[in-house]
Amino acid sequence: MGTEEEQKGKQANEQPRSHPITETEFLTWKRRKDADASARKAEAARKRAEDIAAGTVQMNGRELFLHEPWVFDSSQY
Repeated sequence: MGTEEEQKGKQANEQPRSHPITETEFLTWKRRKDADASARKAEAARKRAEDIAAGTVQMNGRELFLHEPWVFDSSQY
């Protein structure tokens, strides 16, 4: 019985979609996907900023320049 169910599931995956996706369905999916991606990116940036403020991670060059620009002041030389 298990193999028969697997074959039916496999056949269902191989068959083309009987209901083509509409433009509105695609745009809804795309907006949701983009919103999720931007939310994840914003959360990662927020966590990185918190970690930098706490001193738990090392800053890269751009972050160091933005947070401590005096380090790059070469007017003394």
